[in-house]
Amino acid sequence: MPIQALSRHWSRHLYLRIWLAVVGVVTLSMLVVGWAWRATVEHHAAPPAPREWVVLNAQGELLDSTTRAGPGAPLVFEVPLPDGQTLALQVQRSGERAGERPRASAMQGMPGMPGMPGMPGMPGMPGVGPGPDGRVPHHLRKEMPWWAKPSGFFWMLGLIGLAVALGLYPVVRRLTQRLEGLQRGVQRWGEGDLSVRMPVQGDDEVADLSERFNAAAERIEGLMASQKSLLANASHELRSPLARIRMGLELVDGPRADAALQQRTRAEILRNMAELDQLIDEILLASRLNAKEADIGTVEAVDLVGLCAEECARVGASFDVAEGLAQIEVPGVAKLLRRMVRNLLENARRYGASVQTDAVVLRLHTSPEGVVLSVSDRGPGVPEAWRQRIFEPFFRLPGASEQVGGVGLGLSLVKSIAERHGGSVECLAQPGGGAIFVVKLTDTF
Repeated sequence: MPIQALSRHWSRHLYLRIWLAVVGVVTLSMLVVGWAWRATVEHHAAPPAPREWVVLNAQGELLDSTTRAGPGAPLVFEVPLPDGQTLALQVQRSGERAGERPRASAMQGMPGMPGMPGMPGMPGMPGVGPGPDGRVPHHLRKEMPWWAKPSGFFWMLGLIGLAVALGLYPVVRRLTQRLEGLQRGVQRWGEGDLSVRMPVQGDDEVADLSERFNAAAERIEGLMASQKSLLANASHELRSPLARIRMGLELVDGPRADAALQQRTRAEILRNMAELDQLIDEILLASRLNAKEADIGTVEAVDLVGLCAEECARVGASFDVAEGLAQIEVPGVAKLLRRMVRNLLENARRYGASVQTDAVVLRLHTSPEGVVLSVSDRGPGVPEAWRQRIFEPFFRLPGASEQVGGVGLGLSLVKSIAERHGGSVECLAQPGGGAIFVVKLTDTF
């Protein structure tokens, strides 16, 4: 794993960063304390005095004495014999190698510690040990620092704890400040300020939580804005058919209303009631489609060829499908897909059929990405600047509502249904004039 990827993996986990910080500070503190303690002990340790080795005869008389020439060197004696000759002896411990340094206790030679045989000042150690009163002479005495004393050890632990606390405080404080900021943002958002967004810093769990909070807040803010817009536009659109129904009822009950006027008024009232019913149905459907968790129906295999043929026959549109292609199945909710095709055909008939007879054509074919459904007309077309906005709820081209009616929810429902089925829709210019709406759907579950 590359170093950068490994670093990114470790940096994404907050608990690892805190743990590593604690371990690093404590380890560094222990190393410093251990080094100081070792340096103090070595500084106050007296260098070992060289040992003197002797050879005695049976009467205890000294025959010869010597010292080692170096670490691991043999002991060389020259013992005089009774006949006047000299015997050269070399004594070396079994397994000892020349150049090896003999081990000695680190505390050997410390002030107040017992000496070793052959060291001056104590038994076999004249000159360095205690004086006649049992105390070390003042000029040879070395005072140990406070941290090397037994009571100083506890002070050292306290200083280590303080160093750990001071070292960890800025790290932990930086992390907790981000959590506190996130907490304040969630509190403000819960109080109704849906525009609150949190800054995303770093690449750990806190940053991921801030990013997810921003995404959720943006999604909810969009849904709330959509619901407010839907409610405002729906209330406006509902007033028109209700006002016409009210006016029609007043005309029917008027003193000058004859049979013909009553008949026309009754037909107008029924038409407005049907428009009102359709508007309410579209508003409810748009609201359910905007809620991603809402149950929109059972997903099953839907035959688009049969469905499109039925809808084209209902409105009198032309149906163009490849020869021999008798069935195209896509996963989806049948009633929603039917509603999508019907809205496209009625929108095309509303704008194209009044200009040219049989101008509405529905084409259906397959592609490597799935199924492509297109509806074209020979109407005035859609200006390029409005080709994205026409899929917004209650949006209508300037003058369209006065000419051909409609409330502006048909194409919005087409887009919502296509997206709920994993597809997309777009508006293009029709060669020779008019518009073409292309829906792409996946053909796999």
